[in-house]
Amino acid sequence: MPYDQALAAMEAEVAAIADGRADELVWLLEHPPLYTAGTSADEKDLVDKERFPVFATGRGGEYTYHGPGQRIAYVMLDLKRRRQDVRAYVAALEEVVIRTLGLMNVRGERREDRVGVWVRRPDKPPLPDGSVTEDKIAALGIRLRRWVSFHGLSLNVEPDLSHYGGIVPCGISAYGVTSLADLGLPVMMTDVDIRLREAFESVFGETVNDGEAA
Repeated sequence: MPYDQALAAMEAEVAAIADGRADELVWLLEHPPLYTAGTSADEKDLVDKERFPVFATGRGGEYTYHGPGQRIAYVMLDLKRRRQDVRAYVAALEEVVIRTLGLMNVRGERREDRVGVWVRRPDKPPLPDGSVTEDKIAALGIRLRRWVSFHGLSLNVEPDLSHYGGIVPCGISAYGVTSLADLGLPVMMTDVDIRLREAFESVFGETVNDGEAA
């Protein structure tokens, strides 16, 4: 789904949820190759400005990549009905990813100084300080409007990881990026979605399948 189309539809839904005219929503989709710049993005981290379209976005965070083979989850929840705590909400999204990965026997971990979900890579050369190399497998970027969340998370299933070469992902150059396929786990996107929904429900509660986004 084109990014600008998704963003416009998402903002309309967020307004409807805030007004009490719509239920909470989670959209699962993919985008064509593109980069997005969050509110903390630094221009120097856009290494190749001509490689893919770049979209400025109101979500938190820095530059990130979206493309085919990456599961995007746009999460529109009314935190007034839940818990008005931004940190707790981000931690809950991270927990959804960690549990999703756990259902596929992959250990995802959070880091206090780095938003997102990370996996240890003992199969790669260690970092200069001798510690185990870590790669990011999922990125998070959220925004709240009238305590309704939007944007969300991206989980790398089988994207072209070379596409990350046009940016410094999330402004972090010391670590790499990975995917389920890169970890030796080629899975269908539909299988990931089943586990993602199971994990989401274990954190946020039951969901109802309402079909595809318009």
